[in-house]
Amino acid sequence: MPCSGRSLLRNNDGAVAPTIALSLIALVAVGGVAFDYSRLATMHTELQQAADQAALAAASQLDASSGACARAGAAAAQLLNNQTYFGNYGSGRQVTVASETACDATGSVKFYQAYDQTTDTPGAAATTDANAKFVVVTVDARQANYALTPIVGVFNSGAIAATAVATLGSGAICKVPPLMICNPTETTGPGGVQTFDPDTYRGRGLKLEAGGGGAWAPGNYGYLDFGNGAPAVEQAMGSNIDNDPCVDAATVQTKPGNTASAPTGINTRFDIYDNGLIAYCAQGNGNCSPAVNVIKDVVHPQFTAGTAPDEVAKTSNPADNCKLANGQDPWNPPGTQYLPLASTRQQDSGLGDPTNMGSPRDICHAVSPSGDCGGNASRFGDGNWDRDLYFKVNYGTTGTNWQSLGWLTSWASANGLTSTQVQTISRYNVYRAEAAAIIAGTLRRADGTTDAKRQAAGTSFAYKNARCAAPQAASATVKDRRVLTAAVVNCVSGSVQGSTHIAPIGWIDMFLVEPSINRPRTGADQIYVEIIGGATKPDGGGPFQYYLKQRPRLVK
Repeated sequence: MPCSGRSLLRNNDGAVAPTIALSLIALVAVGGVAFDYSRLATMHTELQQAADQAALAAASQLDASSGACARAGAAAAQLLNNQTYFGNYGSGRQVTVASETACDATGSVKFYQAYDQTTDTPGAAATTDANAKFVVVTVDARQANYALTPIVGVFNSGAIAATAVATLGSGAICKVPPLMICNPTETTGPGGVQTFDPDTYRGRGLKLEAGGGGAWAPGNYGYLDFGNGAPAVEQAMGSNIDNDPCVDAATVQTKPGNTASAPTGINTRFDIYDNGLIAYCAQGNGNCSPAVNVIKDVVHPQFTAGTAPDEVAKTSNPADNCKLANGQDPWNPPGTQYLPLASTRQQDSGLGDPTNMGSPRDICHAVSPSGDCGGNASRFGDGNWDRDLYFKVNYGTTGTNWQSLGWLTSWASANGLTSTQVQTISRYNVYRAEAAAIIAGTLRRADGTTDAKRQAAGTSFAYKNARCAAPQAASATVKDRRVLTAAVVNCVSGSVQGSTHIAPIGWIDMFLVEPSINRPRTGADQIYVEIIGGATKPDGGGPFQYYLKQRPRLVK
């Protein structure tokens, strides 16, 4: 026995067992922590992915149109089906976002006007659908109970949520003519103006002069480079079908030189198919249609279709010459044109009233070739045009009696214009009211006709209906042929010259006031327009002028 005791004391078999037993507790704890942390990280990833997708879905609705915030909130809350498999399912696996409809910075779906990505802080809270540019979405919080850490079930992760910030990217502008204008209000130097808000210039005339070379100035117009040279530009300016593919909304490329033939394409919108027009826009082939309302300051001999000049229906007849002052029986200026005096701001009394009159320029642009509008290189008018004379020549009214014309007052009432607003009605709204009356058959000329008005001298007529080709009426899905959308760029600070890539500062809708032709005080290369406002896009109702394809992107 003494020997056996001594052997046992010297035996070291199993000596590491106590160490392992003691270490096992720590190893299990470390493994449990690793497992639980991995589970926690995976749950957070699930929640963050859900937040990202909800924010992208919400941002896709921020198009500045009516109901944008409500649609964004619904998209975040309803359009996704994200689940978490690593949280505790007291409320189920579905990851949820609380419903939100208001344009504000409260709740689970917050809207902001700006977001500083450098400091990762939001700007001013949104207040309207129009200024909601960024959305911050927070998904409902979840927690994970630790499974393998010591004291099982006692510790948990606490409430964990995830937040994502998204906005719409610049995307692409689609279905627009290749037209650009230099910011008419741009100034350089200290405190210079680099922005342009078209909505503050609604109803004012804008005289666009052809630019080119190194002489670009505020108010010049030019063209965007969509490829294929001058014929493609002329076609695009006249075509019913706008350009495809789309152009980058963030950066456009200007076209070198001045495409002098492009206004010829524009004139097809007035039912004028002039010399040199490309075959694509030939009279009557249906590619470059006139508007429904083509009242303009040129006249034409009686058309061959039918026997009465008042006939509305017209099938294009190649025998009818629809050129401008060229060949037999073309479009011509009227016997007496609109030529107001700078001193009186009224038509020259020595000439008498115009024998025909289309929508006129602002008086300050009409008194001379250069005008006396002043400021911004005299590009902008003041919105003061001779309404009394226009209605007198076309509808036989006296003074301001035109404000009581039935077709005008009914249109104004239907479109929310008060009697006070009618007194200073824009040319664009007169055009729209006339077009509605033309379609309804209720528009009457001063001599009682529904279409043609015989000149006081000679046998030519002023036509309000398109006669050279079938017209194309504007609708919620068809663009207005007398409205153009253009990119606005800072030509001076952007050093536009030749082919230049430049970021537009905005897009603008403009009403074509008159054909681009040579007159005593105008040139065929000028485009005279009235500002309608910022460019409009399809939003479920009303006329539109372009498509905007934007992609939502995550900011955070």
